[in-house]
Amino acid sequence: MTDSQEWPAIPFEPWMDTCSALHLYTQIVGKYRLAHTPWVNHSWHATLYVNADGLTTGLIPDGPGVTIQFDLQRQRLVASCATGTTSGFALEPMSVAEFDLRFKEAIATLGGSPNYHGRPNELAEATPFANDVAERPWDADAVSRFHRALVQIDGVFNEFRTGFLGKVSPVHLFWGSFDLAATRFSGRSAPLHPGGIPNLPDPITQEAYSHEVSSAGFWPGGGDIKEPCFYSYAYPTPDGFSEQPVKPEAARFDEKLGEFVLPYEAVRLAPHPRAALLEFLQSTYDAAAGLAGWEENLSCAIGQKGVPRIVG
Repeated sequence: MTDSQEWPAIPFEPWMDTCSALHLYTQIVGKYRLAHTPWVNHSWHATLYVNADGLTTGLIPDGPGVTIQFDLQRQRLVASCATGTTSGFALEPMSVAEFDLRFKEAIATLGGSPNYHGRPNELAEATPFANDVAERPWDADAVSRFHRALVQIDGVFNEFRTGFLGKVSPVHLFWGSFDLAATRFSGRSAPLHPGGIPNLPDPITQEAYSHEVSSAGFWPGGGDIKEPCFYSYAYPTPDGFSEQPVKPEAARFDEKLGEFVLPYEAVRLAPHPRAALLEFLQSTYDAAAGLAGWEENLSCAIGQKGVPRIVG
């Protein structure tokens, strides 16, 4: 199998309604994790993580200890706890309200407390989950391909993460904006963020951007971007950022978003997708860090398997 064959095609429009449903389902599960986990800087306690089966919360300190997994290969929501009990249901066509009800029942079965904020965040339309009764489709093949793409992307993002000695986030999926992201920090405080993200309290945004960042990630599509894309931005944005030359050739600066973007399809069809994505991540970071005057000793060589870092 060639590199490009391992990166499946995931055009957005054919599965956009299923993608919207999955986005809202991850919001419900993410809000459950958020409600039962002590706050961590930059909301890192609320995110989901890619694993071999799909997306997982990791261990949530509720009841006997609960883990939720979207098994995107077997098309199931699986809830498990430390007593050995499991519960769950098939991921199939249903309404958001039905998912919300089934999820609460699964948590209660495990002895957890299915209490969480019942409205979406970061979406212009914030219909309460319990009131969102329109049936949503479920394209199992598209979901499976999306997961396989996330596995490839997560691997490259984690590899890129090793090339930084400063504070850096985990590679994680933010269910609010439904993007897989990794963020590097210069160590310096940032100006107060103006907020204004739909249905997201400004104090959460302001804490998330309390320190200077260079952040990169991946969206499956939606909003002003109608295709799966990688992105990279800096906060605060240094003067001249949009004019910086970045790689590969298919990357561009989107003036409306204020970010560099790179279509997933350009990476998928590149002779070496991993190398193309690393080139984008590194060149956009170099542009942000160079213009903003980040300390050069924060960067280091990409980590190697089985080889310890040399100190000094």
